Amino acid sequence: MFTKETGVLTVTTSYTSNPASTTVELKSSYNIPLVLVVAAIPMLIVQPWVAGLMGLFGLFLMFQAVTLRLLFTPTDLDIYRGEKLIRRFPYREWQNWRIFWNRVPILFYFKEVKSIHFLPILFDPNTLKTCLEQRCPRI
Repeated sequence: MFTKETGVLTVTTSYTSNPASTTVELKSSYNIPLVLVVAAIPMLIVQPWVAGLMGLFGLFLMFQAVTLRLLFTPTDLDIYRGEKLIRRFPYREWQNWRIFWNRVPILFYFKEVKSIHFLPILFDPNTLKTCLEQRCPRI
């Protein structure tokens, strides 16, 4: 609103500056699966069985990274496979969380009222940490 007397233009907006009020989908990260698959190749010479298991586990994690989607909503962490919701974790039930090995994040832990979860980091670790800090600060 502009007034002639004061010469001041007042602008109002409904923009919300709270990033926790939006839904964020994490981008997949293939770092862990690729490292496992590549490390399995030279391991074939030393321990073929170990190399086979490591390679299969790497391929399994690659499949998970391709097919799963993590969405941080304002109230829950949702896990989707394609368009199907697999699991919902309401933040109000979280007691604690932690990302192991900050330099090379490979494991994400969180504790709910009823259970504990350990997940390999198959998504962008920086966005994961930012979303966690915004939506459920550590106790």
